Amino acid sequence: MDRLQKLKEMLALSPEDSFLNHALGMELVGMGQEDTARGVWERLLTRDPGYVGAYYQLAKLLERAGERGAALEWYEKGMKAAQAAGDRHAMNELRMAYDELVDE
Repeated sequence: MDRLQKLKEMLALSPEDSFLNHALGMELVGMGQEDTARGVWERLLTRDPGYVGAYYQLAKLLERAGERGAALEWYEKGMKAAQAAGDRHAMNELRMAYDELVDE
């Protein structure tokens, strides 16, 4: 069984599981299905705004799609979430990506 099918089966049992939804988004990106991944991550972050890891992935996806403004917004939201969670590593990663995009 492939990873995508396995993730879908696990999500059928736990559709609100943030880790599984994040993993689904990653798998979809790996398969070139970025539009679908975007929807997965947007729903995830709407439901669970404290799931800090998804902000970076979503913002990077938006950068690749040429949606600079949207990417910056998601980096900003991610920095706020990382700060609230006390996650310095994620905060630094988001800040560096944000600053890099602003400087372009």
